[in-house]
Amino acid sequence: MKDSYGREINYMRISITDRCNLRCRYCMPEGISCVPMDDILTFEEIERVCREAVDLGITRFKITGGESLVRLGCASLIGMIRKLPGVQQVTMTTNGVELKKYLPELKAAGLDAVNISLDTLDPEKFPAITGCNRLARVLESIRAAVDAGLPVKINTVLQMGINDGEWEQLMLLAKDHPLDVRFIELMPIGYGADGGMVSSVDLMDRIRRKYPQVQNDKAVHGNGPAVYCRIPGWTGSVGFISAIHGKFCAQCNRLRMTAVGEVKPCLCYEQSFDMRRALRCGGETDVREVLLRAIGAKPQMHCFEEREAVTEKKLMAKIGG
Repeated sequence: MKDSYGREINYMRISITDRCNLRCRYCMPEGISCVPMDDILTFEEIERVCREAVDLGITRFKITGGESLVRLGCASLIGMIRKLPGVQQVTMTTNGVELKKYLPELKAAGLDAVNISLDTLDPEKFPAITGCNRLARVLESIRAAVDAGLPVKINTVLQMGINDGEWEQLMLLAKDHPLDVRFIELMPIGYGADGGMVSSVDLMDRIRRKYPQVQNDKAVHGNGPAVYCRIPGWTGSVGFISAIHGKFCAQCNRLRMTAVGEVKPCLCYEQSFDMRRALRCGGETDVREVLLRAIGAKPQMHCFEEREAVTEKKLMAKIGG
């Protein structure tokens, strides 16, 4: 299925909860209320959306939150989606706190890969960033996922004056382990609008100065817009998701659906289409129509570099990471 700019839309990110067991300052700090469970889509409703999406050519799905694994039965949902005819891949994003616990269920359900959020390796800084002292559990989960043979990506958001000096320590995770470390520019959404973003351009300059032998990595690493590099002799790669300084809209291939069923054509803008109403008040045709309308409404590009033009005011946790 192509949008009005000729881009192939084959990937959908689905938030299954706005709840989280961490309190990262730029995403979901203390005091944020969660929506009632009755407003959140059921697993059966999500499966129905995925079935219609597959018929339109969307064959790759990412399960997100909030924190995906605080929703009971997350592995069951992944299995439900993975069994749909035509689905090519189901992956998930997690903060890693509960990943080791649920890893056997997730593997059995057919999970294809996992992204793990990790902004620091400093045991004192971790609770300052996340509100919880659970770094050891996250590191255990990373090791367990790698040992289980699951493709792993580490997602890191660097912030000026907070963890921007840790880029090399975090990068070194890819030296001896078969995983990707990806640095994501802080997007001006929710509390992230007030954060001190570290640009991928500046970070790449630092890396080149320290590792002049760094090379471009042209291998396909997933469904997203990350650009990768590799240091000779390292097992894994380093990636950059540069929403501000590496605009990738021309290759955008995705839709997003929030936990309450708002289908978003673009993260930057407040526009969304009400899937929950279609599911609970309409029929199969209405579900498909919502997807078609969202694909048709995808803008040519975002405007993150012009913050006054960004119309999305929700917290990232309410949209889906």
